[in-house]
Amino acid sequence: MTIKVGDKVPSVTLRTLGPDGPKEITTDELLRGKKVALFAVPGAFTPACSQRHLPGYVEKAAELKAKGIDQIACVAVNDVFVMNAWGKAQNVGDKVLMLADGSGDFAKAVGLTLDMSARGLGLRSQRYSMLVDNGVVKSLNVEPQPGSVEASGADAMLKAL
Repeated sequence: MTIKVGDKVPSVTLRTLGPDGPKEITTDELLRGKKVALFAVPGAFTPACSQRHLPGYVEKAAELKAKGIDQIACVAVNDVFVMNAWGKAQNVGDKVLMLADGSGDFAKAVGLTLDMSARGLGLRSQRYSMLVDNGVVKSLNVEPQPGSVEASGADAMLKAL
């Protein structure tokens, strides 16, 4: 079942890379008491994700935070090392928290998986964004096509705030 507006985000463990190596962070920890702009991509280093989706959030980070966003987070079904390398390649700095959903547990828990096995990419996440306030989904924007970055992009998130 797909998550919807008004639902609480399920408790799942994600990973990020810190100075001491991989670090686990639960969605409860990430979302508690914060307004979070969370967006998901089918894969790090893929064309639409690298050319339009992630760069839009990096470029608009200050505007999003000025409108009340406490944290911007990007999640993908990739390992923590790939997510870290992608963040560095995109000059993310501390503007966007790069989160690894290595086994797709988060994508499965929110009901937004994308089977790209026919393209040799396995089970991934659909492309979407969600505005989450203290763990509760306030808006959810799922792209109709994996290569499209309109409903889930940073500009759309800004307009929704």
